[in-house]
Amino acid sequence: MTEPRRSLFPPIEPFATHRLKVSALHELHVAEYGNRDGKPVLVVHGGPGAGISPTMSRYHDPAAYRMVLFDQRGCGRSTPYASLEDNTTWHLVADMETIRTHLAIDRWQLFGGSWGSCLSLAYAETHPERVSELIVRGIFTLRRWELEWFYQQGASRILPEAFAEYLQPIPEAERGDMIAAYHRRLIGDDKEAMLACARAWAMWEGASLSLLPDPGRVAAFGEPRYAVAFARIEAHYFQNRGFFEFDGQLIANAGRLAEVPGTIVHGRYDLCTPVAIAVDLARAWPRAQLRIVADSGHAMTEPGIVDELVRATEAYRPRPA
Repeated sequence: MTEPRRSLFPPIEPFATHRLKVSALHELHVAEYGNRDGKPVLVVHGGPGAGISPTMSRYHDPAAYRMVLFDQRGCGRSTPYASLEDNTTWHLVADMETIRTHLAIDRWQLFGGSWGSCLSLAYAETHPERVSELIVRGIFTLRRWELEWFYQQGASRILPEAFAEYLQPIPEAERGDMIAAYHRRLIGDDKEAMLACARAWAMWEGASLSLLPDPGRVAAFGEPRYAVAFARIEAHYFQNRGFFEFDGQLIANAGRLAEVPGTIVHGRYDLCTPVAIAVDLARAWPRAQLRIVADSGHAMTEPGIVDELVRATEAYRPRPA
């Protein structure tokens, strides 16, 4: 008999929120959910630039976990909005450490998907002694081929109609490097062109996230305020290759996770980040368990992805003494 799939825990409200000044410019929004005396976990959102949502607090048992969610620099309720200044992977890694020390947490679990998996890996490889476990989903390590697959050619062959809409704002002569062409417009002074590009960029991603189409999500990704921060920050990071020292850095340095247990969850039909990335990470990080979900794409809300993520959080939950 097949065991029923696990579902999300019921919605809850945060028990505390914080405004945390992390530089002369940037101030972060931080929210805590669940049990203030529970096992600490840092929930790391995607994008970069997507921001947190209340749904992200529903993958852990609120009676057992103290969940910390934060909007990364420039997005969500952090300020200044859509700012690219002092906004790199390593600024965010330092911000995570600032949050940890501010909240007097010694070690915590990291829970992140897509860009959140990338940032979680960067943090864990920098501070492995601070990580109790890693649960990562929709693995993205920002290698050049990963970016080209989604933004240049690859996923384009599977969703050509949606990709045609993504191509539309960029003149044909500039389409040889779509990230660079978008980046020029998203950081430029032409506000009308910036908004058109932000919406096209964000809606392409919204169209590709799940195995089954979701027109409501595509429309939400095209909402101007969301799209501008999302597209500007993503293009900024991707044009700068994630601010890593070399291509493939996270996979190459996965040996630093030798003492960190973890679970890797990835949809078989993930168009945004192909499953080969998860396989590469699992080979480089033998301590991790790889869970490939046969009927899912990239979105964290697909039933098979929810099931595996909740099973992982339950496997690492604290046990009664």
